[in-house]
Amino acid sequence: MSRFKLTLEYDGSAYHGWQLQKDSNSVQGKIMDAVRDVFGPNSRFELYGAGRTDAGVHALGQVAHLDINTQMSPLQLKYKLNDALPATISIIDVVSVPKSFHARYDATSRSYIYQISTRKSAFSKRYAYWIKDSLDAEAMQDAADAMVGMKDYRSFGDKDSETKSTIVEVTAINVFLDGSSIVINVVGSHFLWKMVRRIVGVLIEVGRGHIDKRRVESYFKQYSPEPAQFTVPPAGLYLERVDYPGGKADDDIAMPMPLLYVR
Repeated sequence: MSRFKLTLEYDGSAYHGWQLQKDSNSVQGKIMDAVRDVFGPNSRFELYGAGRTDAGVHALGQVAHLDINTQMSPLQLKYKLNDALPATISIIDVVSVPKSFHARYDATSRSYIYQISTRKSAFSKRYAYWIKDSLDAEAMQDAADAMVGMKDYRSFGDKDSETKSTIVEVTAINVFLDGSSIVINVVGSHFLWKMVRRIVGVLIEVGRGHIDKRRVESYFKQYSPEPAQFTVPPAGLYLERVDYPGGKADDDIAMPMPLLYVR
């Protein structure tokens, strides 16, 4: 079998997340359906994603690897699969990789962005989170700096059978202003279930003036259920990219490009 690395984007609004689930619409399931359309219903293949995204979460640079027996070139495979995929999923790139490559286990970091709209937008329900309150972006960045490093993020996680440790290295959290959008970029080694949405929720509460930096720091000293109360909706969250050895540096803090800017 040949192994291919797929880089793809998707609008997560219509899907119950990346992971294949029985009786649920998933991104992985749609790609597997496309593979069967191209290679036949009885084709043998394996598809692994770099990470799961929850229901309603989007991706600008999800990565997966596909094992399949084919003589197609990567470009041919890209075109064939895209023709079979719904409009809400698009394969951006396909490259041949060694069998030793693994989309999930070889990843060195993952970058997420969360888009907040400071005004009502016709698109905000699916692609951004509308916040009516005025937010102090400078205070949010100051609190975000306190979250960076190798820390115990158990206050920000949720029950997840695949998670054995709540220690996570977050290498960067940056708050950007652009027109009527506030974009929060979170980069880390990996993330606990709902962790990014709770980081953003906590920062929003800081921006509102409801909690301060010292309160944020206390979440890492002992477990607190409070961050769970601030979990933001999935619609504003995007998996921006997955990095691998030799790829983009974790400290690159250039303005990320989400699917939609609300101006």
